[in-house]
This record gives sequence, C-alpha cells and structure tokens, in this order.
Amino acid sequence: MLKTEVEHEAVDLSHKATAEKNLHYEDYLKIPQLLDLQKLRSTGEEDGDGQSAHDEHLFIVIHQVYELWFKEIIHELDSVMKIMSAEIVEGRRMLTINSRLSRVCVIMKILVEQIRVLETMTPLDFLDFRDLLVPASGYQSLQFRLIEVKLGIKENCRITYGCSTTFRTPFEDRCELRDRLETTCSSPSLFDFVERWLTQWSVWEEEEKVGFWQNYCESVAEILADKKAAVERETRATVKKQKDEDYTSQTTFFDQLVDESKHQALVNEGKRRLSHKATKGALMVSLHRDEPRFQSSYQLICLLMDIDSLFMHWRNNHSLFVQRMIGHKVGTAGSSGYGYLRQTVSDRYRVFSDLFNMSSYIIPRKYCRPLAIK
Repeated sequence: MLKTEVEHEAVDLSHKATAEKNLHYEDYLKIPQLLDLQKLRSTGEEDGDGQSAHDEHLFIVIHQVYELWFKEIIHELDSVMKIMSAEIVEGRRMLTINSRLSRVCVIMKILVEQIRVLETMTPLDFLDFRDLLVPASGYQSLQFRLIEVKLGIKENCRITYGCSTTFRTPFEDRCELRDRLETTCSSPSLFDFVERWLTQWSVWEEEEKVGFWQNYCESVAEILADKKAAVERETRATVKKQKDEDYTSQTTFFDQLVDESKHQALVNEGKRRLSHKATKGALMVSLHRDEPRFQSSYQLICLLMDIDSLFMHWRNNHSLFVQRMIGHKVGTAGSSGYGYLRQTVSDRYRVFSDLFNMSSYIIPRKYCRPLAIK
C-alpha cells in the first residue's frame, strides 16, 4: 500500500528530529573542514631540512581569524545600515543600533590585540616562508576593503602604492570579487546614513521650534563678548596676547559654524564632510546629551568615534608590526611596505573626524540654555 503525502511528511519530520537530536558540535561548526584549511606552502625544501616553516602555521591562522572577524563586522554594519535606511530612524531601534556597533568596537579591540600574537614571530622566522607568499598581500583582502567602503572612506582620500594601482586593482581579474566591491562602492555608506540621521535631528529642532540654534548663536555671542572683555581688562602683556589669540581663534571657529556659507565652503574644500544641518544636529545632541531623548543618540555618536579610533589604532599597530618584520623592504605585492602603511595612519582614513571636531563648538554648561521641548 502506497504511503500518503501526510505519512511521507511525518517520516521526513521524524528523520529531521533524529538528525537534530544527534547534532554534534563538530558537525554544526564544521570543525574538521575548518581545521583543514591551514595549507602551508613551505615544505622544508627551501633550506634542505625537510621541515616546513614552523611560524607559517601561526601566520595563516591569524589571518584566517582576521577574515572571520571581518565577516562578522560586515554582518553587523549591514544590519545597522538596514535599520538606518528607514525614512525615520525610530527611537526604539537605537538600542539595537548601539548594541551592534558596540559589538564592532569590541571585535576591533580583539583585532588590535591580535597583532601582539603575530609579534611573537621574529623577522628571521618570517623570512623562512615570506618569499613563498609573493605576490599575495593583505592589500588583496576584499573584506577589509568592503569594511572601509561601508564605513565611508572616500576614494579620493586613499593612498595608492603604485602609479596605476588603486584599491580596486587586486580584484580586476576576479569577477565575483570585483562585482561585490563595485556594488558596495555604489551603495550608501554608514557615513551617509549617519549624516541623514543627524539632519533629521536638525529638522526636528526647526519643526518643533525647540529654540536650540537661536539659543546657541546667542550663547556664542555672549561667550565671545566675555572673552573680548577679558582681553581688554588684562594688563599683563604676555597674558593679554594669549587671551587675544584665544579670542581670535574662537571667533574664527564659531564663525565657520554659525555662517552656513562658510561651513559649506569648508565642505567644498574637503575640510568638512557633514552638512551644515547634520552638524547642527550633532551639536544639539552633544550639548543636550543629559536629556532622555538624546541619550541613546549621543551614545551612537560616541560609538562612531570609537570605531574611527580603533581602526586608526589597528592601522598604527599593523604598520609598526610590518616595520618590525621587514623594515623598509618592498611588500610582497610590490608596495613600499611600511612606507605605504604608515601613510594610511592619517586623517585621510578617518570617517567621522567631524564628530571629533565637534568639541571645538562645545560651550560651557553655564552658557547652555534649556530647550523648549513640549
């Protein structure tokens, strides 16, 4: 007698339940396959002793672990950007955003510390297998490039390590990798979503008439008036000069913020990235962070700066590690090695510098006026 469709389904479910009941740790995580991925290129024939280079195993494991963490960072960034792509980012989603970016920060701290494991390898140990890596290079890590692009590093800010070599070059002959990179490059970055989100705060301030910008401009005028009066009262020549320089500097900084056209000029020159409205939104959140409605938003701003700092920390440690290993030798892919990497430890590779520079516009609490929040 033929089994009915229902009976077949019951058998399938029974088999599935049995399989799940017998699921083993090694099967779930594919441990055998994972541990079989460390294929050494050294065989011992290089120096005639018949043994592979001991530290090549460490080198492979460290970089494979890096790539796994890069995959997780991409996973978290994609989820955050999906949430922030909404027309309005709801307050109830801020906890999820902050928790996932906080996870990225913790992962980055692990990646920074991971370099210390590599530093247990000596330059002589590295030379046992370095030539076998040519022309492979960390410059060819697609996932690292994707992270950079997803965060919002601008292409015109990148350092090239050859006359015609760009960050796209290593993937030109690998269609799948090239297409993935191009898709990411043509999509909005985390910076783009953050700028739009901060602009929403500025729009809210205008629509709700909470009075932040008017209050802020009046407070700035009061601060500058007090500083000018302090200069005029000062009788000690040296101190007077210092106070006058501070007054002039503060006047310039505040003028570049208050005057939208001057701020836009700085954006056009590449000295600022955030729009005027987004900058006002960030400033309001930063100055009134104690207000319950701004607390999670201020935390997000801090997390973005943490991510920027940690990537700079990693770049710095990585460049020093390369210098320790190869000095000023040329990199395995033809770059200047340490020379190239050192150039990436700069503001050119920072995405959220404007959030750091927000401190230039922070005013003392005694000058802050309460918002007219309904």
